[in-house]
Amino acid sequence: MQPFIRFENVHKSFDKNEVYKGLSLDIIRGETLTIIGGSGTGKSVMLKMLLGLIPADRGRIFFDGQEVTKMEGESLIKMRRRIGMLFQGAALFDSMSVAENVAYPLVEVGDPKRLKRPYQDIVQEKLEMVGLPDKGEIMPADLSGGMKKRVGLARAIATDPEVILYDEPTTGLDPTNTRRINELILELQEKLKVTSLVVTHDMASAFTVSNRLALVNNKKIEFVGTVEEVKRSQNEVVKKFINGEIGE
Repeated sequence: MQPFIRFENVHKSFDKNEVYKGLSLDIIRGETLTIIGGSGTGKSVMLKMLLGLIPADRGRIFFDGQEVTKMEGESLIKMRRRIGMLFQGAALFDSMSVAENVAYPLVEVGDPKRLKRPYQDIVQEKLEMVGLPDKGEIMPADLSGGMKKRVGLARAIATDPEVILYDEPTTGLDPTNTRRINELILELQEKLKVTSLVVTHDMASAFTVSNRLALVNNKKIEFVGTVEEVKRSQNEVVKKFINGEIGE
């Protein structure tokens, strides 16, 4: 089976800081794969390289058979339209209402005929999917942290993406909201049949939402496996990480 997303021997440095030296990873269509690893190992950098926001120094990145590392201009824009992203801090626009935030990517797409429905109907549908059907007119400043994350998620799925990227989706949330976000990740994978790539330091969440996990260590992927394979692994780095012996 051809992977939906592939990182192939990717190298990336920022000045003298070498982040990746031979990163290789395959993501299967329809799965939720979670990236785990210590602080400063470049987990979020991986997401940004996939989006073409940060160029790889060497190696290749593929999305649905097309090489992202060679894309530019319109081809890169078309690829990004197929991906939604939940940013670590939700990254809502403070000057826009909840509904306007969710509508933002729809306006950016700029093609109502392609969307086939009024923006307002799509926004309402996505807010209902994240459990916030009556919050459209509220401003972000009046939302709790958990609500902001859910609005960010509604915005991420506004254009019906094939892939959702989650950058630390539960950071800063209390246990109740953490559980709610985890449930939404599972529900959206089931309802929308999306491929999800999650970056998190929260092992309980990782074990809850993932089909597979990939551990970043020593500038490459140290281990890839299912939840049970990770839990049973005799790899010393894996055991230390899940036991909290490697700092995030």
